[in-house]
Amino acid sequence: MTQERIDMKISNGFGDAERAQVAALYWQAFGAKLGSVMRPTGTAHAFFRDVLDPGFALVARDAQGQLLGVAGFKTATGALANGGARDLARHYGLLGALWRGPLLMLLERGVEPGVLQMDGIFVDSAARGRGVGSALLDAITEHARALGCDRVRLDVIDTNPRAQALYERKGFVAAGRQTTGPFRWLFGFRTATRMERAVIALD
Repeated sequence: MTQERIDMKISNGFGDAERAQVAALYWQAFGAKLGSVMRPTGTAHAFFRDVLDPGFALVARDAQGQLLGVAGFKTATGALANGGARDLARHYGLLGALWRGPLLMLLERGVEPGVLQMDGIFVDSAARGRGVGSALLDAITEHARALGCDRVRLDVIDTNPRAQALYERKGFVAAGRQTTGPFRWLFGFRTATRMERAVIALD
């Protein structure tokens, strides 16, 4: 049975009062992939509350202003998940940062001219299947157009076929694949498919 679509508004950024909720949703979406590196969960929540940058987020809210989901992106000037070595050391200690940092670098994706690299998309579990993810993908494409980009790029892991199906419905096509090699047991997935959506210029 198809759920009713939510009346929502998408805007730039989130406030300090929403920071804990955004961090919790981020962990809900990516904890399975990052858990072996970023646990304990309480420390991971505190880390992401600290480092998530609202300047690189588009946020969907319902008519009452309740946060429904977030699409993050990455540019040459920053990213939604903007933490570095100092942030890791502050939350996990120096030794914890020394081994976590190189492992997290394996998941990093660079930026290219003309391409808006997504830095995660996540929707509150109570709002899934109600058009939030689709609306955020359309909004991120519009944002890419405003920045003068001709493509939006994201990565989807092989254990998330539902997300890949959504991306394909929204016009994303596979443009490459990367493997985690011997680290697949650590991150919980074997391959990540790079997907791209063309940004059509408006006359």
